[in-house]
Amino acid sequence: MNLFGVMEVSGSALKAERIRAEVVAANMANAETTRTPEGGPYRRHHVVFTAAPGTQSAFGNVLLGETGVLGGTSTTAFPVGAPIGAEAEDEAQIGGVEVSAVVEDKASVLKRYDPQHPDADANGFVSYPDINPVTEMVDLMGAERAYGLNSSAVQATKGMISSSIDILK
Repeated sequence: MNLFGVMEVSGSALKAERIRAEVVAANMANAETTRTPEGGPYRRHHVVFTAAPGTQSAFGNVLLGETGVLGGTSTTAFPVGAPIGAEAEDEAQIGGVEVSAVVEDKASVLKRYDPQHPDADANGFVSYPDINPVTEMVDLMGAERAYGLNSSAVQATKGMISSSIDILK
């Protein structure tokens, strides 16, 4: 993988973490929402990350058992005739991470007794989303940290590219 490929991988992670932060912010903003257009209280949402197409590498093949280490038939870590060095880099595909789905949490709702609330049921209970602000803040801090690390990786890669251009001058 070349330096521009590193930037593409980090860029995909930046996009995915931004979406994760937006979902967490929506969860926090709707923590007290008792009525949605679909009916019922707001439901917490989760982001599902997957490897972008083309991310699988020789290491991924080993983990999947395609080379014999974890379930295949060969006793070597890499298949016979596998490209090495520059040949392996030429065959490497740029991948990264992507958001495959934003799913709704199936946790039960919280019931609070408030007979004066307009959304109270016949027994005086109101259904609220099961959203814990502490959990949401931890998720937000994780997204922020991952975003910052990927941003640093992009900056470091830009510095390496700039330095390599300076060497050629």
